[in-house]
Amino acid sequence: MAPVVRALSRQRGVESVVCVTAQHRQMLDQVLQLFDITPNIDLNLMRQNQGVGDFAATALSAINRVLDDVKPDVVLVQGDTTTASMAALAAFYRRIAVGHIEAGLRTNDPENPFPEEINRRLADVVSRYHFAPTRASADALRREGYSPRSIHITGNTVVDALQFMVAHTKGAAGLPVAKPGEKLIVVTSHRREAFGEPLRRICEALLQVSAKRQDVRFVYPVHLNPNVQGPVNELLGHHPRIDLIEPLPYDAFVRLMSQAALIVTDSGGIQEEAPALGVPVVIIREKTERGEAITAGAARLAGTTTKGIVRAVLAELRRTRRVKRNVFGDGRASERIVKILVTGRRQR
Repeated sequence: MAPVVRALSRQRGVESVVCVTAQHRQMLDQVLQLFDITPNIDLNLMRQNQGVGDFAATALSAINRVLDDVKPDVVLVQGDTTTASMAALAAFYRRIAVGHIEAGLRTNDPENPFPEEINRRLADVVSRYHFAPTRASADALRREGYSPRSIHITGNTVVDALQFMVAHTKGAAGLPVAKPGEKLIVVTSHRREAFGEPLRRICEALLQVSAKRQDVRFVYPVHLNPNVQGPVNELLGHHPRIDLIEPLPYDAFVRLMSQAALIVTDSGGIQEEAPALGVPVVIIREKTERGEAITAGAARLAGTTTKGIVRAVLAELRRTRRVKRNVFGDGRASERIVKILVTGRRQR
């Protein structure tokens, strides 16, 4: 959302109010600092051991009060977080127009990813503006019966943010690097669906790839969730070519990704960022809502079995073709979104 906030700030005749719930507090604060954004309203709703339902109820109530005070013409939400779905619902209850950035992504499986598949569907249902990142996401919205007039293909703002960060950060000081002759593979895994046995299978796959390919070094920024920290440190903590590190700030992580020969991930955003950097991706999920990357040859869906992951990683390490970089946009999505909003307001 940061590029949209910046684009709105440059638009004459528009007042934008940034409200955060502080979902994912630690990651939120470092991103706000990197993009030089100070929220107008910080609800600070996160609590220790807070369940999804508890957070959703708290967010809906708190955002409802914000809308009563601010009285906006449009509420913009991004992606598939519980924050996004509850903000969209609160605006709908107030009969305020909703613009959903990154609309139309689908796996068509409520359990994968959970609860994101339902969060983004809810946001789409109540939105007046559907800012679809790709033609495929726009087609999904049309098949579900959304008005073609509400659907706008803009590209994904994650590419805008990535290009900004690449332009404003240099070097790789302090980051793990591959030794001469080694291929660097970056790994991330944090989804709820991976907790337990699936994550152990992922770790076993990394060990098997390391055994088969002596020229590979893995760098794994380990999510702070104990469900991830425990098995990852137990199974991978003593391997000489698997570097387990703390989660990185966004700018440092972008630098790390740009050095990689391959990225192995269950993250949605990284499936979009890696192709924009020219780096292939192995997706360690059963389903993805970003099939465009697979169609373009920029990603491979491995599943979550050890055998499937090993096969996919080894196949990608042998690849010689270049990654298509513009799968998810050209870095101008935010400009298009703001233009549509301003033009739409004037037309009404």
